[in-house]
Amino acid sequence: MSPTPAPAPEPASGSASAPAPAARIGAWFIGARGSVATTATVGALALRAGLAPAAGCVTELPELAPARLPALAGLLTGGHDIATDPLPKRAEELAAGGVLPGELARSLERELRDADRRIRPGAGPGPETQRAAARRIADDLTAFRDRHGLDRVVVVDLSSTEPPAAPAPELDSLDRLEAALDAGASPLPLSSLYAYAAFRADCPFVSFTPSPGPRPPALGELAERRQLPWAGSDGKTGETLLKTALAPMFATRALQVRSWTSVNLLGGGDGRTLADPANAASKTRTKAQGLEAILGRPVDGPMHIDYVPDLGDWKTAWDLISFEGFLGTRMSMQFTWHGCDSALAAPLVLDLVRLTARAAEAGECGPLAPLAFFFKDPAGTGRHDLAGQWDSLTAWAATALAGDARGEAAR
Repeated sequence: MSPTPAPAPEPASGSASAPAPAARIGAWFIGARGSVATTATVGALALRAGLAPAAGCVTELPELAPARLPALAGLLTGGHDIATDPLPKRAEELAAGGVLPGELARSLERELRDADRRIRPGAGPGPETQRAAARRIADDLTAFRDRHGLDRVVVVDLSSTEPPAAPAPELDSLDRLEAALDAGASPLPLSSLYAYAAFRADCPFVSFTPSPGPRPPALGELAERRQLPWAGSDGKTGETLLKTALAPMFATRALQVRSWTSVNLLGGGDGRTLADPANAASKTRTKAQGLEAILGRPVDGPMHIDYVPDLGDWKTAWDLISFEGFLGTRMSMQFTWHGCDSALAAPLVLDLVRLTARAAEAGECGPLAPLAFFFKDPAGTGRHDLAGQWDSLTAWAATALAGDARGEAAR
């Protein structure tokens, strides 16, 4: 892969760009020029400018108001990527595909150019050791936080899915990991390298992909030492969202699900990545486990993920559910889900940045189980039913986060 050119310097104060509102938190995207990150960046800018409603933003619902989350108006984006196409061009491409309005991409072009200057070269194949890469990434995060006077930076992994692999033994403990990195070894999957660097820079981490990210024990130990929260894994945006809403219906009505067949047709970069069976294995694992947890047993039925380039950034899922009722009567249900994954994922990314930043402010650390509502493979809990996850999220907002806010006010 050719080296990424050094980013242009950010505009100095007094430049032609209109000054942004004072930013209090930063959203640092791994894969910052990808479809989801670009859509999230455009969305954050549009919401700040009052150009779009907050449709899909869970954190704007009244049930989460007690948590006193940081305002979207004070959110600033940055990130890492090995891709070089600038954000305005990526926004134009997404607008051409119907992901976002073309007029919005044009009206925010100047702000997108500014945001693109805050993207730094990502880690990838090359001579750089993992120790050196981690230091460079951590330095980028620290510089971003200090330069813009941010209270906190939340790192969100939106990069391509990694294939499953047996974890290196060095990931069993932090001391062994540090020794391996000092010796020039490369034991970390790329997603875990970013998580390691984020924790070293005192940044909370959100794993929006099924990649390992912060899950190895050594990184969990590092997060505990640094008193940092993290959340994951694998954002729940489409077909799996429906499964976690529908499966409890069959379970609570004592209807025996005999098989649940799923066919997923994807375009875009995600589909291209998942066309590799090794990468797809990570995704199918997280998509299947929620159904098993809710129904209490494995369920027959194939699950396919197929790449259809013509679909672009859109995806279609078709599910066929065979179930058995009273006296063994056989019945079935089927549904088709057609949606734009980037438009579904982007508001959740903004939600997770706000919630994770607030959790860090409240002094929470380790996996944030109440954020299971957003994930296919939730860390810190085995709960998968959507309604139960929502109850946990709102209760957390009304107690742990609101309680911390009341304590601050009293002081």
